[in-house]
Amino acid sequence: MELDGKVSLITGGSRGIGRACCIALAEAGSDVAVNYQNSKEAAEQVANELMAMGVKAKAFQADVSQEEDTSIMIEQIMNEFGRVDIVVNNAGITRDRSFMKMTSDQWHSVLLVNLDGPFNITSALLPQMCERKWGRLINITSIVAQMGNFGQSNYAVAKGGLIAFTKTLAREVAAKGVTCNAVAPGFIETDMTAAVSTEALDMVRKMTPMGRLGKPYEVARAVRFLAAPQASFVTGQVININGGLYM
Repeated sequence: MELDGKVSLITGGSRGIGRACCIALAEAGSDVAVNYQNSKEAAEQVANELMAMGVKAKAFQADVSQEEDTSIMIEQIMNEFGRVDIVVNNAGITRDRSFMKMTSDQWHSVLLVNLDGPFNITSALLPQMCERKWGRLINITSIVAQMGNFGQSNYAVAKGGLIAFTKTLAREVAAKGVTCNAVAPGFIETDMTAAVSTEALDMVRKMTPMGRLGKPYEVARAVRFLAAPQASFVTGQVININGGLYM
């Protein structure tokens, strides 16, 4: 229970990697604020699962790409938990299309959620972490930011920016007791990859040295490590969870 007494906020926590992160941090003893945008029932179900594990948990609605929406949620979380020690910026969307056919809306909507979202959350919570001299910022980026992927220029740019954001913040707040790291999943079995064609996923499996897709809990275990006190000397890093697809 290395996170006993800590409070975590996971954006996009109602399913997939976000849900797995909620469970992993609760297993370590952390109370959890589960953020969702539209899937209220799923988020509340996650919160109920966490409370059954013996921690405090509650679902909070917000579109993290919107500053006002985020501010209202942060105020609600403060009223409920008093503080946030660990932030997992996980919320993300895709709007895949080859660049020559991509619309301005498809480009900007992905950047808003995947890049502006972490900005809005982090700018609201980082000052209090620095004041307390303890905090963990963990950004969920992607293998796509590292190697590119056909039809995902918008997603690659957003997730690549998140890596740069991670490394820069790590330098700025290291002396204040706050670490900032990123986790870069490969192709993981989630709703997002479920929308990919069977042929494309078969190709990914063949290209991956381990010959399979990853599981959400395998990403969450890395997040749990980075959140723990034992990782206090780890900052500015990108942890790859991809079965060897990118080395």
